[in-house]
Amino acid sequence: LTSSTPLLRTALGVAFFWMLASLAQMNVDTYGINELNLTQKDIGPLLGILVFGVALGSILAGVWSSGRIELGIVPLGAAGIVVTSLLLYFTGNSVIPGSESNSQLLYGLSLLWLFLLGVSSGLFDIPLETFLQHRSDVETRGSILAAANFLAFLFILIASFGFWVMQAKLEMTASQIFMVLGLLTIPVGIYIFKLLPNATIRFMVWLVSCTIYKLRVKGLKNLPPKGGALLVANHVSWLDGVFLILTSTRPVRMIAYSTYVQGPWVAWLTKMYNTIPINVEDGPKALMHSIKTARTAIENGELVCIFAEGKLTRSGYLQPFQSGLMKIIKGTGAPVIPVYIDELWGSIFSFHGGKFFWKKPRRWPYPVSIRFGKPILHPENEKHVRKVVQNLGVESANFRKTYQMIAPRLFLRKCKSQRFQQKVADSTGVELTGGKLLTGALMMRRLLNKYVLKQDEKMVGVLLPPSVGGSVVNASLAISGRVPINLNYTLSDSDINYCIREAGIKTVLTSSKFMEKKPIDMEANVVLVDELKLKATLVDKLISLFMAFIVPAWFIERIIGLTRVSSDDLSTVIFTSGSTGRPKGVMLTHHNIISNINSADDLLQLAPRDCILGILPFFHSFGYTIALWMPFARNMRSCFHFNPTDARTVGKMIEKYKVTLFTSTPTFLRHYLKRCTREQFQSLDIVITGAEKLPQSLAKEFEEKFGLFPTEGYGTTELSPVAAVNVPPTRQLDPTEVSAKPGTVGRPIPCVMAKTVDPDTKEDLPDGEEGLLFIKGPNVMKGYLNNPEKTAEVIFDGWYNTGDFATIDEEGFITITGRQTRFSKIGGEMVPHLRIEELITDIVSNPEEDEPEVQVAVTSVPDPKKGERLIVLHKPLQISVDEILKRLASENLPNLWMPSSDSFLEVETIPLLGTGKLDLAKIKQVACDAFAAEVTS
Repeated sequence: LTSSTPLLRTALGVAFFWMLASLAQMNVDTYGINELNLTQKDIGPLLGILVFGVALGSILAGVWSSGRIELGIVPLGAAGIVVTSLLLYFTGNSVIPGSESNSQLLYGLSLLWLFLLGVSSGLFDIPLETFLQHRSDVETRGSILAAANFLAFLFILIASFGFWVMQAKLEMTASQIFMVLGLLTIPVGIYIFKLLPNATIRFMVWLVSCTIYKLRVKGLKNLPPKGGALLVANHVSWLDGVFLILTSTRPVRMIAYSTYVQGPWVAWLTKMYNTIPINVEDGPKALMHSIKTARTAIENGELVCIFAEGKLTRSGYLQPFQSGLMKIIKGTGAPVIPVYIDELWGSIFSFHGGKFFWKKPRRWPYPVSIRFGKPILHPENEKHVRKVVQNLGVESANFRKTYQMIAPRLFLRKCKSQRFQQKVADSTGVELTGGKLLTGALMMRRLLNKYVLKQDEKMVGVLLPPSVGGSVVNASLAISGRVPINLNYTLSDSDINYCIREAGIKTVLTSSKFMEKKPIDMEANVVLVDELKLKATLVDKLISLFMAFIVPAWFIERIIGLTRVSSDDLSTVIFTSGSTGRPKGVMLTHHNIISNINSADDLLQLAPRDCILGILPFFHSFGYTIALWMPFARNMRSCFHFNPTDARTVGKMIEKYKVTLFTSTPTFLRHYLKRCTREQFQSLDIVITGAEKLPQSLAKEFEEKFGLFPTEGYGTTELSPVAAVNVPPTRQLDPTEVSAKPGTVGRPIPCVMAKTVDPDTKEDLPDGEEGLLFIKGPNVMKGYLNNPEKTAEVIFDGWYNTGDFATIDEEGFITITGRQTRFSKIGGEMVPHLRIEELITDIVSNPEEDEPEVQVAVTSVPDPKKGERLIVLHKPLQISVDEILKRLASENLPNLWMPSSDSFLEVETIPLLGTGKLDLAKIKQVACDAFAAEVTS
């Protein structure tokens, strides 16, 4: 035992505990009889509560240790012993003879102090006992424990002798003996803190942080138990390093900019934790010295951590990694341990909101997830490490579904927090506060359950335009645990009934007004919600009103069974527009929807002042997730208009409701550019386009007129829908951090990955090379309804094949170059329809046209010589085909990209879907019919 100083100190600490324990045990009887004037019968609980406290303190020490030896608990236990011993001294000296109330009060206080003394003693002892056993060699462990026990009994003997001296010779009272017990512990506690300052501070910070933050740690087993390693983590907040030190099972040396570790207290702490300062401003020699220090530490078997982005994120995006990490790890033979810190974006220590620290906490306790990945033994480069860290982000986002709230539960809470504020409105003049919206949803739920829907009826059709009424019906079904399926009313009756059969829909909810405008013969029970509302009784209204305004949200969700709805349960089924065939039912879970909302909130930094105008129908994934559920799950407002081409009403709505967030297509933007005024769009802060490429000329015209530059995003129904976005300039908080690039669709949203692959081999392609775009993240759909074969065709190991061709640059920005289905293989080369279509459209379009329409569509038909032949469908043109070909030739296109003069086909109209997109299946059919003879030959 004496050959190992740490073990000897530990054994002496354990012996000191036993000395205090025996001293307290002997003193309790005397304290009760002489100080508190108790009978022998009443003394028993005093000793019992002390022993119970030791047991509870021991359990608590085990829980706080979290599977490791946490010596930082010992000084806390010592401090508790000091405080409670002194409190017992003061309590014993506060007795008023003859006062029964005083005696009862002091008896109760004594029980409390003895209980806390026991808890403190358990916290003091257990880490020491554990350390003694864990650090002893197997061969000598028995001897060491025997020696430690000898010391413990020796100290117990000393305690007995000391108690006799203090009581019999020095005539000290029991209260004074407790004071001596506390005073004896002071130097011991100070000595332990002096030996273990970093462990003590680390534990105290962990204890405080656990009251403010809710830590979830995964993958700790991936930390090597011994030997050096480089931890590489993303950088979200000022507390990232603190959390890594707290959660690691071993000491971690952080690499930090020297400017951040200055000042007396900070310098003392960083020196204690062996922080490696780095200063790029001192030149390459100083930089190399820091790198060498880190390498040496790793070679000496230490853990070193670097935030490879080089700075805190200002946007929530994972920034490109710097090459310094490779200089540190290369040649050491040590592994890289990837780490992803999740959920801290938005905390007061992040740059969310454009500032650090001085903002109101969004949640308490604030959730923090830290995921340690598997060791990377031989990283290729910093990009390789970044991809692994990014993948951990995807895993972290998917892990959230085990505890995060789904959108319908958030809807209850946000309606209550905005119960007297406007929450939703539409162009018909209907306006509802959060309280009235929740009242309406709860009452509709009652009516549907009472008169319409069977208990086991999960899938319910909805045939309503984007409006307050449509939103209430969707919300009522969602909080009932049912699956609202908004049917695409632009489809034919045949296709609508196909969707009804596929989803197993028995009931479709619509309105009299809607059915008058668009009568549809549906193979389901049609319920008119405006007539159903008339069945509401006074009791229904009062119960709904009481629940919406009085009953807490947590109680409502338990009454209506919303807590039984899992994140993996379906939120909706959205049928695709059927541009290449029959509509496919895309199954989106609650986790898909809320993850997309979370990412949008992280990037756009939504605030209560925000209001979104929804012009896309709820059968569109963007209309469902972003226009409907995002404002329902956040403290913001929404308003709706059912006709996106009605530019005048759109302008009035934006002006009236001070809309800040607006999403549209470039085609619709042209309408607004001509018919809306700058004053109407003055409140707009964010304009994001999608569904088609945003011409930069249009973006500049829009900015010149309205003073706001529209950005472009990307998504598909299968991705819930948002996958990538350019953060608008108005929400870019730091101009030094690039968050948007014109001509691209932006970077993948947080916790989502993108890559390009070879269309034939499916092998990953390097940055800059064109290939098929694959997306991975929590936004990837559950699958296609009743079609596992089709699902397996597009989802591989969590990666979704978008069917789009794209390039990804070094900073992660995605440029869409075309659809896989919109390419022709001619002479062995891939020829993009979209590019040719854009060029011809620019040639034939008339910029003065008030209502620009689709003039051109490019498709292909089989060709016996080249495999495929390009066909250009066009409306009547103002210029000749020869002139078009002449101008195309001036673009220096490859010969294979040039359609022949006899491949132009004039049509009255270009086939379009109800959503305004090209009907590719019908376009191809028209071309095949027209060139049937040549195809057959």
